[in-house]
Amino acid sequence: MAILVNAMSPITSPSPESARKGCGFFYQVPNRHTLSRNNGFARVLASTQITISPKDGVFSLPNWRSGKNDPRTRDLRLNDAFLYLEYMIGKGHKPDVGQATQLMYELCKSNKMRKSTKVMELMISSGTTPDPASCIFLVNNLCKRGNVGYAMQLVEKMEEYGCPTNTVTYNSLVRGLCMHGNLIQSLQFLDKFMKKGLVPNVFTFSFLLEAAYKERGADEAIRLLDEIVAKGGKPNLVSYNVLLTGLCKEGRTEEAIRFFRDLPLKGFSPNVVSYNILLRSLCYEGQWEKAKELLAEMDGGDRFPSIVTFNILIGSLALHGQTDQALQVLNDMVRARFRATAASYNPIVARLCKEGKVDLVVKCLDQMMLRRCNPNEGTYNAIAVLCEEGKAQEALSIIQSLSNKQNSSTHDFYKVVITSLCRKGNTYPAFQLLYEMTKYGFVPDSYTYSSLIRGLCSEGMLDEAMEIFSIMEENDCRPDVDNFNALILGLCKCQKTDVSLMVFEMMVEKGYMPNETTYTIIVEGIAHQEEMELAAAVLRELYLRQVVGRSTLERLVMQYDLEGLPI
Repeated sequence: MAILVNAMSPITSPSPESARKGCGFFYQVPNRHTLSRNNGFARVLASTQITISPKDGVFSLPNWRSGKNDPRTRDLRLNDAFLYLEYMIGKGHKPDVGQATQLMYELCKSNKMRKSTKVMELMISSGTTPDPASCIFLVNNLCKRGNVGYAMQLVEKMEEYGCPTNTVTYNSLVRGLCMHGNLIQSLQFLDKFMKKGLVPNVFTFSFLLEAAYKERGADEAIRLLDEIVAKGGKPNLVSYNVLLTGLCKEGRTEEAIRFFRDLPLKGFSPNVVSYNILLRSLCYEGQWEKAKELLAEMDGGDRFPSIVTFNILIGSLALHGQTDQALQVLNDMVRARFRATAASYNPIVARLCKEGKVDLVVKCLDQMMLRRCNPNEGTYNAIAVLCEEGKAQEALSIIQSLSNKQNSSTHDFYKVVITSLCRKGNTYPAFQLLYEMTKYGFVPDSYTYSSLIRGLCSEGMLDEAMEIFSIMEENDCRPDVDNFNALILGLCKCQKTDVSLMVFEMMVEKGYMPNETTYTIIVEGIAHQEEMELAAAVLRELYLRQVVGRSTLERLVMQYDLEGLPI
């Protein structure tokens, strides 16, 4: 906090012009548009011909879809519609349910979760019954963003006002709790909604079982399933497939086979998903005979092999160095009228690269392109395996060939390749390829350097990430705010928020202007270290100085449950 506060203090020796504009580096940030409720509503009434209906009537919202489509203007129109809705309901009027629901959708899609939740609450308080699908949509989105507490409060408010809730609504909450590692709370919540007379379904069970094996292991998940059945629950095959996955992920393949064979005794016939789960473990462990026996059983109906089955076989054969057999399976897949994808070819390409068989790599990629399979991130990372074998030049030659065949800009293609490698944790091969690329005139830009910074940070090489700035200066490439943001984010993700604040201070001292993203990263970094009071204090100060917008404020408050902020 001290560094951030110091950074907010006046910059040493400001110019007369900057002194006139205000103190500190914040003078460089243009004032964001701030809209008071009174001014906003006044403008709505002035710019529309909406008449206020009697209290027993239904009012319409101003059209937020018309006009310019630039984000800022659209946000203002959305805010106008929200303010109008809030004002009219406050006066005792009821909204058009369709329009209010659509406004909630639009606010949610624009990541304005606080306002979208408020729209739902206003509708409920006005006596309007929202569409159940819209409630589920909002609850789902709140849970996906980590705002499970707000989602639970919203559902409680719905019930308080007599709005109907159902198993699907509660499933969203159970799933949200499970996603964030709250199995105990999920089970408590399950008891609560069963007492309300709601019956959990197969999706409820699947969410709980998956969370159980991930948090506590497959044995605990099996015990939970037995308990569910004992209490009268009726799980389906999906639930058993979840447990099968848990056993296989723990390397307990023999137990998984026995569990698989017992499925008919429980009233279920294994489907292709069941077979694929078991087949993956057998193949990757090299248990080929048992895998063949299993494949022989996949003779039709729900057990007929899928493209996933073929890709499992291809990937495992390639992993074990049997590339000829993998290519044969791939050809069999095409003859069976399945469409090969890059995911089908990538394991073979990676293995051939590991073996240094450049000619066969080229041949395989030619076949891939002939079958209209476009390369993806996995393909570039597979080719990069050549760098590990000391064949960076050959790797670049293959990448150049792919670029030519796709008629894309070489510069843009190189950027995509470097970014793909860094994103997948292959930063060292990315540097090797970059060195070769520069021999052919490629000049890295800010975007490429940001990718390298992110890659180094994700692999824990923080000193090397900071060294990128020296490299940029040596190559007459002036860093920009996105480069600093990439470094600050990487440091925060590595729980080095104190170092990120030092980088922030250095950034300001060197005359770079932070943007809203910079401040957001810092607040989130502080919050991730459980310093909620500090995060709230910093966010409040940033908002008052108008360098963080209201939508960002609302999102952060909801996401991290920050208290004492003006929302």
